[in-house]
This record gives sequence, structure tokens and C-alpha cells, in this order.
Amino acid sequence: MGLYDFGIYHVIKRNARVNGDRTALICGTQRITYSHLLENVDRLACGLLQSGLVKGDRIAIMDLNSLEYFYLYGAAAKLGTIILPINWRLNPQEVDYVIRDCSPKVIFVGPEFQNTMSPLIPNWRFLGKSYSTRQGGQGFSAFSELMDNDGFCPDLEVSSDAPYVIIHTAAVYGYPRGATLSQRGLMTSSLQFLYCWRLTKEDCNLCILPLFHFGGFGTTLSVMHAGGKTILLPRFDADLAVKHLAEDKVTVMGEFPPILTTLLDKAKAMSLDIKSLRIVVGMDQPETIKRFEETTGGDFWIFYGQTETSGLVSLSPYSEKPGSAGISGFISEIEIMDDNGKILEVGETGEIVVRGPMVFKGYWNRKEDNAYTFRGGWHHTGDLGCLDQQGYLWYKGRKSEKELIKPGGENVYPLEVERVILDHPSVKEVSVIGVPDRQWGEAIKAVCVLKDGTMLTESELIEFVGARIARYKKPKYVKIVADLPKKGDGSIDRERIKAAYGSAES
Repeated sequence: MGLYDFGIYHVIKRNARVNGDRTALICGTQRITYSHLLENVDRLACGLLQSGLVKGDRIAIMDLNSLEYFYLYGAAAKLGTIILPINWRLNPQEVDYVIRDCSPKVIFVGPEFQNTMSPLIPNWRFLGKSYSTRQGGQGFSAFSELMDNDGFCPDLEVSSDAPYVIIHTAAVYGYPRGATLSQRGLMTSSLQFLYCWRLTKEDCNLCILPLFHFGGFGTTLSVMHAGGKTILLPRFDADLAVKHLAEDKVTVMGEFPPILTTLLDKAKAMSLDIKSLRIVVGMDQPETIKRFEETTGGDFWIFYGQTETSGLVSLSPYSEKPGSAGISGFISEIEIMDDNGKILEVGETGEIVVRGPMVFKGYWNRKEDNAYTFRGGWHHTGDLGCLDQQGYLWYKGRKSEKELIKPGGENVYPLEVERVILDHPSVKEVSVIGVPDRQWGEAIKAVCVLKDGTMLTESELIEFVGARIARYKKPKYVKIVADLPKKGDGSIDRERIKAAYGSAES
């Protein structure tokens, strides 16, 4: 590291020195202290270096939440390599696109995904070696191969402002783009959480959200920065989660619908005390938030943020201003701008623009997209909102060019789903919109016009889409109509479609 750099590896190293015997990570029956975490990260970093990896090389990983996943984040921070976490809900064609976009040197695959990945790997000529995150087999080398060393390797000059993680965002123009984040941006975000949530080494984080999302990694990093511990759940298991909440006295948790409702129901049914849970950050229905706060006495934190902003740029307890997206953060400048680049007055609606140390490095290999996104010296989010007199941000939806649907916390762009639906031989036209949904917060609805003389059922179309892209992107509702409203230029009028069909029932 350089003279002025402090990164994620240094957090791990510091904690090993001052909190060495304290628990850092829990996963299943395994409990890892901070001393052991540093030892494992050092061994992995040394093994990766000996295998030929150099600064800037990409390391792909497809796995459920695991200790090995976090060791890779730590080793990459030490070496200056770049983590490419892959959303395991993607289908093979989508995974292939993400991998080819970033051409990693090595890949790590959890046992649950090796059957899916094995046929793809021979097609990636840029890939040097494939590892399992557990035992070897099926053409994957064992993770332990990289750990068989003393952990001593030279200190490398790694800038905390260099690319560190590439997270592919939803396919706004039909294809996902790799948002490139730096250690500096993530560390700055972590410090904001430390301050806002008053995190200490006594805090315990339940990591339910996957580590391929900022929601999983960011909260874990923040609690680790404070010297606290994190429980990694491989995937959401309500019974196990509630047991941890009660027995480990969890204090911090991130969630998306319907996680919190499920956990509150389970805790009540099992007569378990979860009052230690003082902070939940996420999105949910007002009645669920109220129920959580009445049950635990904790605070539900609302927010606005993107992968591109390394986390949250506005946040506050829900009770301060229900309906808002929180107050402007301490280390991000937020303004509202019109299409001509003019900053708007308080109360006026326009595009949310952001600048500050948390803004990402840009989209991987997307020079034109970056020039457009960063025009005028601001990160243009593509989201609409307004600021009130007290600095609270009020989210007003997406700009039409970046229409977004968020079922259960995942980002889905209508264009991507529409492209798949139009491949069906019976579909003439389609418009995909988001509709309110009590289970997931928002659900995908496809409004379709069929070709003359054809028939298509709702279930047939849903399964057609689910077989071609990640299943969380398939419509929950389908409406067959005679025609779609058009604008004067002949294009489909999405706003009129929303007005006419913008509910599950319509």
C-alpha cells in the first residue's frame, strides 16, 4: 500500500492485533477469530501470488455466502486483484456474458454450482484455473491447494483508489454493465455506517443478503471495521436466522421483502426474543416496519443508494420522515438536476446526481457510458427525486430511459424482459411494468398483444421467460390485451400502460 492508503486488508490486520481473540465470522459450525481470519487471508493471498496472479487480474467467484468468499475479498484487497462476484441466480447464458465481459484469470465455484459451470469453463480461453471453494473434484482444484503455505509474501503497492470489485448491475439497455468499485469508496461508506449506527466491537451482524451484492458485503465490512462479528448464512433460512437472532444477540441486519415479515412471524411462533436487533436497513411496507419497531424497540433505516455509489448516499431512521429516502449523508453531495444540467430548487423534481469519494470508478470497458454517466462532473443516477428544506431526499422513480423494477431487492430493467418475451412466436408487442406486491414489494407484469390466430396462457409465457433469463426476472403477472397505447411517434406509451394496468388485478 502507498503512504496515504488504508484499505480493507488493513482493517483485517488491525483487528487481528487489537481484537485477535474475538470472533470475526460465524458460518455454520465454524467460528473464526480475527487472528485466524488474518492468517487465512494471508495464506490465500500468498497462494494466489504464487499461482501467477498479478495486480489488476480478475478473480471470479460464484458461491453461496461462505468463509472462503470473504477470504477472497480480503486476499484481493492485499494483492490489488479485482473480485468479480457472480449472481448465482443468473442463468448460464447470463453468467457467460458476465465472465466474458471481465475475462478473469481464475474462478472459484461453490459445490452447488459446479454442474452449471463445468460446461461453460472450457469456452473461456482467458481462464487459467478453476477452483472449488471447498474440496476439489469435477475438474475443480481444491481451495486448500492455495492455503498450503506459510502466508509470508511481499508487501505490494496497492492503491486504495484502484479497482477492487466489479458488480454487474441490472441490464438497463438489455445487457448488464460492470460497476467498478474501489476500496476507498467502500471504506468511506463503511465509516459512514460506523458513525450513523454507532457500531462497536459488541455489534453482531446477520448477513442474510448475498455477498455478490453490496447489501451483503457492505454491512459485513462496516461491522468488521468496528471489530464486531458477522454470521454468514449461505442462503436465507428463516428457522436458522431466527435462532441466530435470539442466541447470538444480533444487533444489525440488512433485508429486502419478505425477509423481515417472515422473521417476525417465526420469532413469534417460536416464542424467541429478538429485542437485541437495534438496526435493520432495507425496504419494506409501513406496517412491517411498525411491527418490527414495536416488537424490538429498534430502528428501521430507510435509504437511497446504488451499487454505483458504493452504498447509501442518504439514510435515516424511518420514524424521522416516513416516506422519504432519508437525509443526505455526511460524505456525499446530492443535488437534483434537470435535463439541461441546471441544479433545481428545493421541492423541484429532477434527476438525482451525486459526487464524492463513494462514487464508483465507472463501468468496466464502457468508455461512452462513463462519459455520459459522469457528465458535468456528477454521477447521474438515472433516478428521479427532490430534496426538502431539511435535506431529506424523496424518491420519485426512474427516468424513462432507465425504468427499473425491484422484485425482492433485485434490480430488473423492463427492456431485458421485453426482449425475451418478444422472442416468443405468439407475442406481437409487449410492455413490462412494475406493480405493487405485498410479498416482494414490487412485482413484474407483462402486458402483451398476441399475433393474429395465436393463443398463449399466462403460465406458458412465465415459464418461457424463466427458462431464458434468471427466474427472478420472469413476470409474476401477465395481461393479454387487444392493443397497446401509443405515443405520437408510434412508440409504446409506458405511462398510459401503467395507468391502465398498474396493479396485479387490472
